[in-house]
Amino acid sequence: MSGSASVLFDAPGPRARRRNHVATAVTVLVVVAVAWLALSRLAGAGQLDADKWEPFATSDLWETYVLPGIVGTLEAASISIVLALILGFVLGVGRLSEHRVIRWPSAVFVEFFRAVPVLILMIFAYFAYSRYDVFPSEYATLAGVVTGLTLYNGAVIAEIVRAGVQALPRGQSEAASALGLRWGQTMRSILLPQAVTSMLPVLVSQLVVVLKDTAIGVAITYLELVGEAQNIGASYNNYIPALMVIAVIYIFVNFNLTSFAEWLERRLRRSKRGTAPLQAEAIEQEGAPGAKVV
Repeated sequence: MSGSASVLFDAPGPRARRRNHVATAVTVLVVVAVAWLALSRLAGAGQLDADKWEPFATSDLWETYVLPGIVGTLEAASISIVLALILGFVLGVGRLSEHRVIRWPSAVFVEFFRAVPVLILMIFAYFAYSRYDVFPSEYATLAGVVTGLTLYNGAVIAEIVRAGVQALPRGQSEAASALGLRWGQTMRSILLPQAVTSMLPVLVSQLVVVLKDTAIGVAITYLELVGEAQNIGASYNNYIPALMVIAVIYIFVNFNLTSFAEWLERRLRRSKRGTAPLQAEAIEQEGAPGAKVV
């Protein structure tokens, strides 16, 4: 077999390449036609007129709507990310514990909160906090959003941690056991430092999800970007431009978060302590001890 041949599928012949080119051209034409149709409909409705975009050139709109929405989104996301990471690592290590009294409750917690939609968690937490005055009224919505995001994403991160540790070669823990290290020492000093690097791409993907899911907080009247986009549209009758601007802000923030994670991953790999990146599919697989390192 030649070095250029694929082990997954046969290389396409001349007729297959022609079919692929035709299919690609048709797909591009369809996408362009759909985009043109959508833009022409928006232009016909006046949503792309210059006067719809003029409010974004004023400081009043940014100070009244956009900046408070950015602050609310980043505040909820940053608190939720920190708490979800802590909770996820605690539960992930708990699921790997040798003691059933720790392993089973951790597993039940993870499976339960992974199955409950984030919106339900937010609504339940918000009304519980409001009903029993757990937090001051001005912080009840923030607490509801943070609680929902923390519980759900903490459970997901716990599975990422479990899969990342179990994807390491078994010889790591066996060698530590032969040296007389206890389970906690092995996890803290050997397994987790290596697994963090392999988990980083999947962790960053989940942190981006946390940031985007703050938009669900609009259901409990939390002040964030999507809710502010609706307020802008109602005030200036420019819903489509408002949503476009908010989408650009989300893309900018998420791009910078991903770029930072890639930089951090390169730094960690240069320290020669990491393993190959963990694939997202490994989180859902059982029997991860047999997984191979890529």
